[in-house]
Amino acid sequence: MASVILVLAIALLAALFMSFTVGANSNSAPVAPAVGANALSVLRAALLVGVVAGLGAILQGGSISETIGKDLVTGVTITPLAAAAALLTAATLITIGNTYGYPIPSAFTVTGAMIGAGIALGGGFAVDEYVVILGFWFAIPVVEGVLAYGLARGLRSESVPEIVGVPVLGGAVGYALANIQLTIIPTASGAQGSVARYLATTYHLLPTSVGGTYTLGMIAVSVTCGLLALAGTRALLHRDKTAGINQFLVILGLIVVFTSGGTQVGLATGPLETIFETDLKLSPIYLLALGGGGILLGAWIRGPRLVQAVSNEYASLGPRRSIAALIPAFLIAQLAIVLGIPISFNKVMIASIVGSGLAASSSGGSGVSPRKVGITIGSWVGSMVGAGIISYGLYTLLNAVPGIG
Repeated sequence: MASVILVLAIALLAALFMSFTVGANSNSAPVAPAVGANALSVLRAALLVGVVAGLGAILQGGSISETIGKDLVTGVTITPLAAAAALLTAATLITIGNTYGYPIPSAFTVTGAMIGAGIALGGGFAVDEYVVILGFWFAIPVVEGVLAYGLARGLRSESVPEIVGVPVLGGAVGYALANIQLTIIPTASGAQGSVARYLATTYHLLPTSVGGTYTLGMIAVSVTCGLLALAGTRALLHRDKTAGINQFLVILGLIVVFTSGGTQVGLATGPLETIFETDLKLSPIYLLALGGGGILLGAWIRGPRLVQAVSNEYASLGPRRSIAALIPAFLIAQLAIVLGIPISFNKVMIASIVGSGLAASSSGGSGVSPRKVGITIGSWVGSMVGAGIISYGLYTLLNAVPGIG
């Protein structure tokens, strides 16, 4: 009994360590464009990242946490020892990359570590799940790069006045925000719900169905939120265009930080998902709160270095290209939450920054550092395979220790 409690304590500490590492590594990236555009200081950015990402972790982290904990291997239930081995492996590798200024993709690393530990436990490969996850990962740089490039070119075009283009984008973000999934708004099926669905259902607004479960009432609420966001953004630009764009950039960056917390906390809490449900009989919200607290501490203590590295080394972005980088990142990450697919926010942000930076390269601007991007891609490939091998070996080693295995 004592050994079980010891292993469980180690697994909980490993989850806290992992969430701390994620907070220091992945959740800092969304504010890097704002810092690079001199719209936000590095220290203030790190402070805000901790608070906002922690909230996002608690309010949006459930679906990806479940995928990590239950869907990556077949035939076995993840034990505290397997969870500890996977989390310690992933957190250590990410910390090493973080220390040397090269962001290691958290989703690749944790996914590889969980598969390695699960196979060592006697499980099988969940091939169908891998196909979906890998397809989404491969689509990210293409889709985001194209979207970010197109938005950056549009915002730089003289045919689209900033007083029109930026507020329209603000309205689109407001529409999307009304439809993001939140743990505090459960649906009848038990899944996460949205503000649009809650208001439309509660007040019986235009219940006519449009394309399945979406209703005209939900569209009406979403459009209203979009128009309010459009009007608010236009008011910011109307008072002072330069200051207004920078203020919008900061707000948008924090929205993406909130989203990043929702996508990244599951990488720390997922391995303990089954343990909390079956062994501890606790609600997953407590697990998400543990992860959110670790993310907050990681962002506050180690986030500034990564913010500086990403903002200065990947691309020199102005406010307009920063906006173009953030919006695709927000949309892709929210789609990942809906589908329950683990993603690396480093990869998401870098893809957007590269696409946005290419808009500058094609018109004689500063562009993107090819060397840095190449090194980062190499880390993506190596991290998943390496994490799987190390996690497999670590679990096997720990399992052979008398009193632990």
